[in-house]
Amino acid sequence: MGTWLKNPVIYEINTWVWLHELRQKVYRSVTLGSIPAEEWDAVAGAEADAVWLMGVWERSPIGTRIARALPDLQTEYRKALPDYTTEDVVGSPYCVHRYAVDDRLGGPQGLARAREELARRGMRLILDFVPNHVAPDHPWVYEHPKYFIQGRGEDLVGVPNDFFAADGKIIACGRDPYFPPWTDTAQLNAFHPGLRQAVIETVSSIAEQCDGIRCDMAMLLISSIFERTWGHRMGQRPESEYWSDVIGAVRKGYPDFLFLAEAYWDLEWELQQQGFDYCYDKRLYDRLIYDSAESLRLHLTADLAYQDKLVRFIENHDEPRAAAAFSPEKSRAAAVAIATLPGAKLFHQGQFEGRRIKLPVQLVRRPGETLDEGLQTFYRGLLKVIRARAFREGEWSLCERSGWPDNPSYVNLVAWSWRKEDERYLVVINLSHTRCQGRIHLPWPDLKGRTSLLVDVMSGERYERDGDEMLDQGLYVDLEAWRFHFLQWEGTVF
Repeated sequence: MGTWLKNPVIYEINTWVWLHELRQKVYRSVTLGSIPAEEWDAVAGAEADAVWLMGVWERSPIGTRIARALPDLQTEYRKALPDYTTEDVVGSPYCVHRYAVDDRLGGPQGLARAREELARRGMRLILDFVPNHVAPDHPWVYEHPKYFIQGRGEDLVGVPNDFFAADGKIIACGRDPYFPPWTDTAQLNAFHPGLRQAVIETVSSIAEQCDGIRCDMAMLLISSIFERTWGHRMGQRPESEYWSDVIGAVRKGYPDFLFLAEAYWDLEWELQQQGFDYCYDKRLYDRLIYDSAESLRLHLTADLAYQDKLVRFIENHDEPRAAAAFSPEKSRAAAVAIATLPGAKLFHQGQFEGRRIKLPVQLVRRPGETLDEGLQTFYRGLLKVIRARAFREGEWSLCERSGWPDNPSYVNLVAWSWRKEDERYLVVINLSHTRCQGRIHLPWPDLKGRTSLLVDVMSGERYERDGDEMLDQGLYVDLEAWRFHFLQWEGTVF
């Protein structure tokens, strides 16, 4: 489909759960290759540029047994799905047995058909890649044990949850430097040259089947992070970075293939420099949840070359549901924020309907919930608006705001604009629990001497405003807690 559009919208679908529900709906077997056309049309209704089918690869039989047995996970299952059974636990999608589409989902042929259906509706396909680890029964464990971090007999005795034995070798379980290991995984050695070549071949094979990959915990493969995690166990540090090698090699054969990084610890810029097209903006998410409007505004003063390569979100399969993490008013304000900022936008299956229960990724079934029709209407309107050219090809500007000595509430406002020729939009959001007033200073000097019509694209309200006042003093706004204006400039009145 050629080069990706700027600021793409990505829609994440939990593949196993989706197919399970389709089977219940149509009373027959459904795979990726036999999804009814009307269901693909419903997916297209998300107005997305790409669909991330999360969890299509073969899940590990050993990993599934572990997932069914761990008491902590069982507690999570019961919390999300009180009537869960062993059969509902199909294992973690991030405990990959092989990078082959699971036969129960329709195999490679089913995935190819799904990609065709998406392309027919103007959407691309994104899949997962887990660079840090594989399942303990992945073929590499037996065929290429040197690809893994290895231990000794005393490790198996002293820290048995950190290592496991396989075919006479002691292999480390996957981990990051801050938490206990994932006991259903085997830790790959990012410094091993043979592994890097094998990964290049694996990712190239994935690139034949889709248009991009979301790389799980991508920052763990940065050399400095990997050294901090594994100390002396990983051997000599290579001269080049893992991602620079992998992305550079894959791009030679697939120049338009998209690399998206799950990234934390303020390492987004470093990963961008190593070749990633987009990195998670977890900092923005955290500031929307916990911090002030001024904190978020300062985050948005970063260079646009950096911001253009961030993924904005308020929900994904790793985070709490937005409807549970935010109040109804705040969830809408936060959604408008992430949808209208530069960079990619990620939305999660169930987010539009207001689902509140975060489902463990090991489960194939989710509980029934009362869906929020008003929220669905809100998202339908929002997603249609951001398909405008201004949000794809236009210029984004962070707007200054001001207030009065006796009313500093303007600091709770954030505002920005988009412009593509005469197509213009202004977003103003009150990110606080109190009513706020202020003046927004617009970067549109040609409004001087003209009376403009501004229309709120979400509410339909219309405002006539004097251009001289908007430029000299600023556009006056008065917003209740967590409310917003999403204004389109409709031209001059006279």
